[in-house]
Amino acid sequence: MSSLKVLRAVDYPRMPWKNGGGSTEEITRDAGTGLDGFGWRLSIADIGESGGFSTFAGYERIITVLQGDGMTLTVDGQNTRPLLPLDPFAFSGESKVSCTLLGGPIRDFNLIYAPQRYSARLQWLSGEQRFFSSAGTVLVFGISEALEVKVGNSAQQLGRHDCLQLDGNTGLLEISVNGPCCVIELSAR
Repeated sequence: MSSLKVLRAVDYPRMPWKNGGGSTEEITRDAGTGLDGFGWRLSIADIGESGGFSTFAGYERIITVLQGDGMTLTVDGQNTRPLLPLDPFAFSGESKVSCTLLGGPIRDFNLIYAPQRYSARLQWLSGEQRFFSSAGTVLVFGISEALEVKVGNSAQQLGRHDCLQLDGNTGLLEISVNGPCCVIELSAR
């Protein structure tokens, strides 16, 4: 039996970074509490200054700048291309990572998942899109003031940084979006 819920940005709990260098708004996760026990976790981080990232051994990470000029990362001694808004970048949670901000503070969007437990697909969409997913969990994250999401016969309105979460999907599900968003599909291995 699948369940559908809309998570509102105003309700996201704020939690400290694992390394103590800042804070994160946690959007959702599959299980666990604090910084342990989850198979996947979605969050927004506020980065006020250049510096190091927390490590998450056993996890993969996909990060995307939401607001601000962007950043470059140094991952295990190698510099990345400049990461500009809505340009996702994937790296190992075990890597030694630091960021250099390209301007002032930024907000970024993070998916952290355990690849031995889940396969993940993340894509940024714009305009009107329709797709089909057989993933067990589908997340749709809105970045505009108004996003309409249709899942089967159900229509939901999302505001800026709200997230639709569908869990327990066992079929091929039709999903339509009308506006800029991030779609994440997670399937248990």
